Amino acid sequence: MDTSAGIVLAQVTVSAKSNEIPAFAPLLDAIETVLSTLTGLLFIADALHTQTAHADEIAARGAHLMIPTKGNQPTLFAQLKALPWPDIPLGDRRRDTGHGRRESRTVKAITLHTPGGLRFPHARQAIRIIRTRTTGAKTSRETTYFTVSLPAEQAQPADLQDWTRREWHIENRVHHVRDVTFREDFHQARTGTGPAVRATLPTARPTSPARTAAHTTSSPP
Repeated sequence: MDTSAGIVLAQVTVSAKSNEIPAFAPLLDAIETVLSTLTGLLFIADALHTQTAHADEIAARGAHLMIPTKGNQPTLFAQLKALPWPDIPLGDRRRDTGHGRRESRTVKAITLHTPGGLRFPHARQAIRIIRTRTTGAKTSRETTYFTVSLPAEQAQPADLQDWTRREWHIENRVHHVRDVTFREDFHQARTGTGPAVRATLPTARPTSPARTAAHTTSSPP
């Protein structure tokens, strides 16, 4: 999904006996066919795709990757969490209110010059984003760590804040519409081409821009 334009550039079907990881490179091929080149684009994906092979693939095509790190990369996660974040100045803060909820998001970023750098290929910066949400009397806090292959002069904290928020467009404009509005997860089509036909028919109608959405994992800036 091109999060600037809000349109889906390409999609790849994930095998029923596999997951999204093998579909990553074919999806890049499909996007490259549409755009002719991936040079200079920034791709954002979820933590499942924090794979060294994916980072190498993106770099080989002249593009960049911003990716969260969670439990599937425990060594990298531990390195990011152990960085001296209290000593790093706050880079960007945003506050939003709406739907009875208040939210604050803070961003810190650091370029590491230690021997070996970050334990993830092509990573130039480590990022920490803290989201604090208050709904009524309940407050929750979430800390997420990212790496990005862009240097600080090309990716300031305010940019990083914007890019991570754009990734949510995929969830809000694509997954939410398909899962909630069209209730795809509740449909009983499970065999043959039935699921693909069921997923295609609502999105084929031209009456609503949201119905043109499809599942992807890429996000140019």
